[in-house]
Amino acid sequence: MAEFLYQIDVSVFYFINHTISNPLFDKFFPFVTDVKHWYITYIVLFFILTIKGGRTGRIAAVVFLILITVTDQFSSAFLKHLIGRIRPCNVLPDVRILVTCTGSFSFPSSHAVNNFAAAMFFSKIYPKFKWTFFIVATLMALSRPYVGVHYPSDIIGGALIGIVFGYIFAYLAMKIDNVLKERTTKITDKYERVEF
Repeated sequence: MAEFLYQIDVSVFYFINHTISNPLFDKFFPFVTDVKHWYITYIVLFFILTIKGGRTGRIAAVVFLILITVTDQFSSAFLKHLIGRIRPCNVLPDVRILVTCTGSFSFPSSHAVNNFAAAMFFSKIYPKFKWTFFIVATLMALSRPYVGVHYPSDIIGGALIGIVFGYIFAYLAMKIDNVLKERTTKITDKYERVEF
């Protein structure tokens, strides 16, 4: 059974890595998959949350930093070493490698974990933009087998892990926001009664 599932994984990997390959995707996915290209976007969004987002935005910004630290360490420093799966670019023949193929382990994809954690987290807090969050996360995850460094199951597993973490941390952020809102309301009501 395990071998059968692995063969499906490999077949889907080659479909993404070979069959759908084209010059446009060969430029797009290596750009998308490089985290360095997203630093400015992350910084801008962080400042928008903290400056324009009010109390909810500031709470979301702080909790999000904790979320990404936790998910990244959980996937990269713990799960990958626990499972020890070799990357397809180090095992399979005829892989189209469009980025550096490192010797680090493959499961789960930290890109998928972190981006789906972010997508779930922000979609719970800002549901109006949930499709945007999940489309970006999906493109980031899909880029990994396209450039040759992850199996499809790495990104599916990573996405599921990220969604769970994102949901939990979104719940915590909203709980903190509600507690602070209630405290502020009580203080305001008390002040107004004293003034009256």
